[in-house]
Amino acid sequence: MLALLLAAAMIFALAGCGSGYDTYEDSESTSLTAQGLDISFDRETGNMIISRPPEKSGERMGEEGVWTIFVYLCGTDLETKYAMATYDLQEMISADGSDRVRFIVETGGASRWQNDIVSGRKIQRFMVQDGEIYQLDELPAANMGKADTFYDFIKWGVDNYASEHMGVVLWDHGGGSITGICFDERNQFDSLSLKDLDAAFAAVYEGMTCKFDFIGFDACLMGTMETANVLASYADYMYGSQETEPGYGWDYVEVGSFLADNPDADAEELGRVVCDSFYAACKKIKQEKGATLAVIDLSYMDRLVTDFNTFAGSMYVSADDANALALMSRGIEGADNFGGNNKSEGYTNMVDLGALVNACAPYTYGADEVLETLENAVVYNVTGSAHKRASGLSLYYPLSVQGSRELTIFGGVCVSPYYLSFIDRKNYGGMNRGNTQGYSDEYWYDENGTWSWAAEGSADSEHWEYVDSYEVTGQSPLITFYQEPILDEDGSYWFQLDENGYEYAANVYGYVYELSEDGEDIIELGETYDIIIDWDNGYFCDDFDGYWMSLPDGQNLATYIVEVTDDAIFYTSPVFLNDEETNLRIRRSFDGDITIEGVWAGIDENGAAAREITELEEGDRIVPIYYSYNIETEEESYYYGGEYVFDGAPEIYYDRLLNADYLFSFWIDDIYGDYYLTDYVMFNVDNNGDVYYYEW
Repeated sequence: MLALLLAAAMIFALAGCGSGYDTYEDSESTSLTAQGLDISFDRETGNMIISRPPEKSGERMGEEGVWTIFVYLCGTDLETKYAMATYDLQEMISADGSDRVRFIVETGGASRWQNDIVSGRKIQRFMVQDGEIYQLDELPAANMGKADTFYDFIKWGVDNYASEHMGVVLWDHGGGSITGICFDERNQFDSLSLKDLDAAFAAVYEGMTCKFDFIGFDACLMGTMETANVLASYADYMYGSQETEPGYGWDYVEVGSFLADNPDADAEELGRVVCDSFYAACKKIKQEKGATLAVIDLSYMDRLVTDFNTFAGSMYVSADDANALALMSRGIEGADNFGGNNKSEGYTNMVDLGALVNACAPYTYGADEVLETLENAVVYNVTGSAHKRASGLSLYYPLSVQGSRELTIFGGVCVSPYYLSFIDRKNYGGMNRGNTQGYSDEYWYDENGTWSWAAEGSADSEHWEYVDSYEVTGQSPLITFYQEPILDEDGSYWFQLDENGYEYAANVYGYVYELSEDGEDIIELGETYDIIIDWDNGYFCDDFDGYWMSLPDGQNLATYIVEVTDDAIFYTSPVFLNDEETNLRIRRSFDGDITIEGVWAGIDENGAAAREITELEEGDRIVPIYYSYNIETEEESYYYGGEYVFDGAPEIYYDRLLNADYLFSFWIDDIYGDYYLTDYVMFNVDNNGDVYYYEW
């Protein structure tokens, strides 16, 4: 693959086009401030006005029957460690040759490129066409996580390589609506936010006569409502994945070859090829179960935003009733979500839009309208078995708030003042132990009762700072009982929520622990749904059978539930793999088959999602990681298992725990982000595999 790329790259055509917007000397600043989108809402009249840049003439800007795809190739560690950007460049070269199709590529954002063409110390621009690659331009290093850098490339590209059909691909890690895309490895992993994209595209669009045919993300988690809302001003279609992208992302051989054979294809037809070839590539490496990719018709976004705001207004009003709020929150907590969202892998807080609407539909009005418009907007959607009901678009919902910065960004991209108020009041309730009587949404509106998407109010960091003082107690006072957790005379451990506790409980898990050899630490083995759940009566009882997952050498793994589908449960397990901290992804099917799906590093400290679930290789060294708690000091720390060398068979054992003493407790999430951990009871698994509970 590299040999072919290097051979093709010996041909250079230095065009000397130069840069028309040079901001590289100060890469830490962003001069673009123009906003191409504004949404205003008058709560007195109920009128929502969505203002986008003026419609253009629609006149095509270049040669008829030619496709130009601008690829913003921010390499980061995906290139430095794995040569993934090089691989995709090679795919572009390997596509069927045609002078009617060209990829215009800007490279940067990686410390090192694993080929002899691209420099890690410069911004470079290339054209891939008809089986060859040409260098077009070279510029000083720049931060690819800045709006100016992105604008400069797209503006230069449109000025010099416009054609009848034009698309834009942003390539790299993605993090969803909050952390954005294109994390520059050379600049502290700075990334392009949705506001950055809006500013850059707005500035480029001023000089265009038509929209881009599509804007796509060869990256994780960018298939969101907030993203589509921004891009609707500048493109006819969006291609994006709700979930992380397995494998090497899009198949550029298929994309380029399709356009070579069909240069008059439209963006919807191309999008279907992008989706199908992506899914086929995932299938080849057995990573299709978690795959998602959708084609969004952006002409429906104004209607979708308007319908969603009406629906969100009903959510907000219904949430005045504590019971309705609890039921909606419980439903959303159980909705399909993307990017981990657990304590082992981190949180993106990206939840499926269709699933959220369905979860709240029984307590609201307007759900049918949202779902109908959403179905019309998502013109094509491929999904694996782990997300087979994914609707095609996600949106932000705070499954676990990571701080005021996250909510400040959310406030600046939220599409609805009612949804913003619903989230804000929910957080307010958490700060005030469930009391929302003092909450007011006046903060979002000006003296005329108007909310504006571009206004500073909703994105005011000072407003959101209140969440930074929120303390997760582990003993939520909102969880109250008709019957306190009790180990009864029959050996069953159970509890029953009272009316108040029922209204505030979001989810219930069983947690299993073992004791360290010296008896000083409690070692967490993770969570299980092996409990009897009766939400109608608020009754919960242990139903644990003593079975647990372990490595073939007998070491129990710490496992946390990621996703429950119709045919399997997906878990994550924190481990060291060859001395690097990561997570095993494990699939336990309901027919008894258990396998390691691969390894996923999760969400890093910058909010970037690891690009793919990678396969284990024979000889890999695995060391299990566990959360642990000192019995005397109650200090939290980590406990580490022994080294296991992977033998090439991705088998996980699911068998009865060894004859020993273990601990069990219930973990009860409340709807505001705190939880209640019940007292531990001890259980023993005897030689016959029977489980006996007793007081600890």
